[in-house]
Amino acid sequence: MTLTRAERTTGVLERRLFGPGPSNPYPEATEALARPLLGHLDPAFLEIMDRACEGLRQVWGTANRRTLPLSATGSAGMEAAFVNTVAEGDVVVVAVNGLFGERMCDVAARCGAEVVRVDFPYGQPVDPQRVAEAHPAPKVIAAVHAETSTGVRSDIAALGELKGDALLLVDAVTSIGGSELRADDWGVDIGYAGTQKCLGVAPGLAPFTISDAAFDRRVQHPRSWYLDLGMLGGYVGEAQGRARTYHHTAPTAMIASLDAALERILDEGLEAVRDRHRRAGEALQAGLQEMGLELFAAEGARLPQLTTVKVPEGVDSARVRAHLLEHFSLEIGAGVKEHASSVWRIGLMGPNATEESAAFVLDALGRARCGCASAPRAPGGNRRRSGRGPAAAPRPAPSRAAWPPGRAPPAGRGGAAPG
Repeated sequence: MTLTRAERTTGVLERRLFGPGPSNPYPEATEALARPLLGHLDPAFLEIMDRACEGLRQVWGTANRRTLPLSATGSAGMEAAFVNTVAEGDVVVVAVNGLFGERMCDVAARCGAEVVRVDFPYGQPVDPQRVAEAHPAPKVIAAVHAETSTGVRSDIAALGELKGDALLLVDAVTSIGGSELRADDWGVDIGYAGTQKCLGVAPGLAPFTISDAAFDRRVQHPRSWYLDLGMLGGYVGEAQGRARTYHHTAPTAMIASLDAALERILDEGLEAVRDRHRRAGEALQAGLQEMGLELFAAEGARLPQLTTVKVPEGVDSARVRAHLLEHFSLEIGAGVKEHASSVWRIGLMGPNATEESAAFVLDALGRARCGCASAPRAPGGNRRRSGRGPAAAPRPAPSRAAWPPGRAPPAGRGGAAPG
């Protein structure tokens, strides 16, 4: 592996994380991790935590008192959503159009639910009408807003209009901070997310929100002590401005990092940040199509922050990804399940959501097909950036083409071989 001079000097390897997550964090989030550590009951930390909760309300689009960062990853957010609302025998309708809808079914079943699964093809959004008609009286209807496994956005607002008396439970792991998200206006009762994608923070926290109506209908003694929202509420979220009841030792540095990232996002403006993600995704998708590649997600439902593209026939997906990682320090993701070797997942999230980053990815893919001797110039030039975008790419030695001869897509934007 070829390293930059800085990487050789410091021994620290810096990747450009353009896969499905994690993304590169905002510099402000990284800086906050290095601050002196505070105790989890220190008044100075409680102020940071309360501010982070308020920032989460803004990115969730909610006034819910119980909006908080759970001390665990997004998968624990999913588990918290189900264990606190689903009891033995409850009917749960789950819209499944990807891996994380399937995982919802598994978690709900472990809570003793009668799971009604409504399947849609991978790459397609869910049909809200079909989901709403799947059962006459479910306790919970669950769906993924932005399916990380397929790069598809589903219409949660339409589902909220059709939910009736059911609680609407939504996975917003990939959408929060990058797509329009209006939990209150859309009728979302329970929502969970992750920090490692569009919020631009390292993995480790699960932004969570639950409405008063859902909290009133919660399971009083859930199967998880650690994720019991009734107990957590005495420490974080609804406890804002009150005496705190000790529940667990919160990851104070991670919450300070989240607070710093939220402040950075809100300073730029939430709509401006979402627009930046949109423009970056559109530039990437247009460039991929100009290279002759076919997008996987259905037109009209494509996520700008996470693009899924079909691997050309005859191309070794793993070899191309390894080539990008080895020579350009650029990570993109494989597909999942039956699409593991036939789809690439490319994320432009958080600080990586720029048109400059899109051009970098397109150039790297174009060079990977011909095994060219030098990496594309990364956004920001050959220096570590203090602002947006990833750091400079290393300069690799010549290598064989990752795309076999005769299998390269037509030359186009980002796809021309160097002279």
